[in-house]
Amino acid sequence: MFAMNEFDHEKNPQQLVKGLLEFIGEDPTREGLIDTPKRVVKAYEKLFSGYSQKPEDVLTVFGDELYDEMIVVKDIEFYSTCEHHMLPFFGKAHVGYIPDGKIIGLSKMPRLVEIYARRLQNQERMTSQIAQGLYDVLKPKGVGVIVEAQHFCMMARGVEKQNSLVATSSLRGLFKKELSTRNEFLRHIGR
Repeated sequence: MFAMNEFDHEKNPQQLVKGLLEFIGEDPTREGLIDTPKRVVKAYEKLFSGYSQKPEDVLTVFGDELYDEMIVVKDIEFYSTCEHHMLPFFGKAHVGYIPDGKIIGLSKMPRLVEIYARRLQNQERMTSQIAQGLYDVLKPKGVGVIVEAQHFCMMARGVEKQNSLVATSSLRGLFKKELSTRNEFLRHIGR
């Protein structure tokens, strides 16, 4: 078996994947694995593409808007990777805000979720980053984010619970200060 202290971190990414295959006891020259290092590197480029983006890169802001009621996009699917075990966690994010003279394009909220989901994460931080990213760029009266996810590290190892759902929330402005605003957000997302 491949020893961790023999792992050369100066190798190119495909060599690192090849070394990992050797570490787990596989033969990276086996027919089914020959192109695996290239495929893994390509997959990782997508899975971790959030490191190369910032909220201001994807949030198109429209000013001079008179709309001042809550805007919610719910059930935004996401896939992320747990930083503790490098295993997937996946679920849905619900994002809402109350504008203060500026709005964003509706498709931009899922893009914001993607920025933070496409990094090594924990769910709690990701939830907070989504809320803070929207709050910083848009300066709304309030922001609410709820993320519900299943964690492969809980499903395939450890406690091995298949139906556990983890819920986290992050609130800013009126969503945090006013119970009626928070309750309206929860009604919009069906909670």
